[in-house]
Amino acid sequence: MKYSSQMVAKPYFIFALVLLAGELLFGLLMATQYIYGDFLFPLIPFNVLRMVHTNLLIVLILFGFMGATYYLVPEESERELWSPWLAKVTFWIFAAAGVATILGYLFVPYAQLTELTFDNLLPTMGREFLEQPTITKIGIVIVVLAYILNVTMTVIKGRKTVITTVLLTGLFGLAFFFLFAFYLPDNLVMDKFFWWFVVHLWVEATWELILGALLAFVIIKVTGIDREHIDKWLYLIIAMTLVSGLVGTGHHFYYMGAPEYWLYLGSISSAVEPLPFFLMILFVYSATKDRAMMHSNKMALTWAKGTAVMGFLGAGVWGFMHTLAPVNYYTHGTQLTAAHGHLSFYGAYIMIIFTLISYAMPILRGRNGGNSQKAQKVELSAFWMMNIGMLGITLALTAAGIMQIIQQRTGTNPMSFMDVQESLKSIYFIRLGFGFVTFSGLILYLYSFFVKED
Repeated sequence: MKYSSQMVAKPYFIFALVLLAGELLFGLLMATQYIYGDFLFPLIPFNVLRMVHTNLLIVLILFGFMGATYYLVPEESERELWSPWLAKVTFWIFAAAGVATILGYLFVPYAQLTELTFDNLLPTMGREFLEQPTITKIGIVIVVLAYILNVTMTVIKGRKTVITTVLLTGLFGLAFFFLFAFYLPDNLVMDKFFWWFVVHLWVEATWELILGALLAFVIIKVTGIDREHIDKWLYLIIAMTLVSGLVGTGHHFYYMGAPEYWLYLGSISSAVEPLPFFLMILFVYSATKDRAMMHSNKMALTWAKGTAVMGFLGAGVWGFMHTLAPVNYYTHGTQLTAAHGHLSFYGAYIMIIFTLISYAMPILRGRNGGNSQKAQKVELSAFWMMNIGMLGITLALTAAGIMQIIQQRTGTNPMSFMDVQESLKSIYFIRLGFGFVTFSGLILYLYSFFVKED
């Protein structure tokens, strides 16, 4: 570890992993309710489980990004973090707000939660993925602004690189587009139109910039490849991401009352969106082929390769699979959407967090060459278990989505929604089984931190 202030990343990484364990656990409970509808009812209804599951995902990714940034920026800027104290304080504020919000979801009826948090003063609650009380949203804004201030001041006072420039662009975009979470029009079409400005432009635009910067940082560290070579790839990937990602918001506007031209803009841009992820595969494997050294932390490079491949499959292949307007007409809202969501979030964002943790955490624990070979073998097993588990979940959900389309949305005598769900139970059992494989892989991954030295 070159700079003492990098230690502030450690609690962010640990808490992100704790939240990931919680997210997978609630995912398993949801998967069980798909099979046994009254499982845990009325103690924890499905809508509450889903709300906790998705909100944990968002918060853990933010914690992972923050930890990764606090580790990366001092090394890239060649100076200590501007304010380690601010990073520590915002960690506890964010963690406390996140835990309190999740507990509120679990133990307070949502309608009552809106009253307790004075949502009537500035209504923002009740929208998918943005269920957080207005008070929590304001807290998120404060934490993110403090985080961006800390990172920006560090970069301004230190060395400027392409990686930090791309990273800051993504962070400023993340902060800006979240402000649309506070805008809740009375008109439902307008509401959904601007709602996608948060959800899509986070996931398919600004977060991809952060992903690219983090991936480039690790690749440089574990391959020793020339920085100029990495910068050229990064510029190309980011330019294509911004162009396709911004216009690509249109593939959510097809059948919600927006103008017809979005059918064409959305479809055309969606055809381009997989390309940045394919370029990431070429970028990572090209750097690996031309590397100048063999780093002893093999797992960090393995996670980096996995991020590129799984991100392309989830966001690229499964995204494109149902994103063209004539296809989306039949697929929207089916389990195909869930298949794409699971694999893309995992492949692009969860795996880049694993990549940074795999590289940085051993160094933060005083092991500059990475974990022991024994620990890395355990981690490799965890890597394959989680990837196989997530691919299994994705394929099961894909099969379920195709069955939904055939039985419910085509033909002269479509089946009812609940009858279709009943017919999919065998597939849901398979999905649940692969969910346990994924969760077991995470447990094994956490165990790898405690494997003794060779």
